[in-house]
Amino acid sequence: MIAGGKRVDSAITPPGPNRPLPLSVFVVTLDEEVNLRRCLNSLDGRAAEIVIVDSGSTDGTRAVAEEFGARWFHRDWSGFRDQKNYALSQCRQEWVLCLDADEELSEDLLGEVERWTTQPPSSGVAGVRCRRLSQFLGRWIRHGDWYPDKQLRLFKREHGKFAGGAGHDHAEVDGPVVEVKADLLHYSYPSINSFVSKLNGFSDAYCEDRVARGKRWSLAGNILRPWWRFFRGYLLRRGFLDGFPGYWIAKSAAYSTFLRHSRLYEHQHARPKDEKDA
Repeated sequence: MIAGGKRVDSAITPPGPNRPLPLSVFVVTLDEEVNLRRCLNSLDGRAAEIVIVDSGSTDGTRAVAEEFGARWFHRDWSGFRDQKNYALSQCRQEWVLCLDADEELSEDLLGEVERWTTQPPSSGVAGVRCRRLSQFLGRWIRHGDWYPDKQLRLFKREHGKFAGGAGHDHAEVDGPVVEVKADLLHYSYPSINSFVSKLNGFSDAYCEDRVARGKRWSLAGNILRPWWRFFRGYLLRRGFLDGFPGYWIAKSAAYSTFLRHSRLYEHQHARPKDEKDA
């Protein structure tokens, strides 16, 4: 078996210090060559299995996956929820860990992964929730709406699945879940441009989700919710302690909220007449 770029023989060397854990790590990718190497390096060769589900990369993503001995699957894009459930179905270990390519395990979190995946069955724990710590404008953001951003990513394979709508997938686990203070490090927005470029995608997903749920646009919501998002993130959740990046995040959250609600108005009130009559 090849795990984390190192060849091991699980039939001879049972799990222990520097040995693979009973863990499948899976990542959904598309052109993630640079991010994926950092992500998989953070596993320190501890995962018994790595599963990559790719939707059509044209860069060196597959070469990086093969370097770490990952099992590679191509699947046309069907949304995060369905892609992750497919990846989950390909896993073979008792425990699974879902990572995004732009994330990496902190040393503390790697220790927690080892701790819980080697717990005896009598512990009864089915899932582990951690904190996600994001970097933005050269600073780790420890306040506001971005932190602690609790994430359920580690769980027993037979007890979990992914649910949710467009752009809002989340893991659901049938059984007890514990919460740890260790951080999952996140490098989603290396620049302001990278953040802004994703706003339309976020608003598309929000609009699709609200329409699917039969929700209607509200003038009060369109006006008041952006102000609330800034007040909550910058003052109530102390985003001001993160300096200018904290201010920028709070302002962008307000604008993003305004944009999403405006897109719902556009869908319900500003479509061409022939489209409305269809």
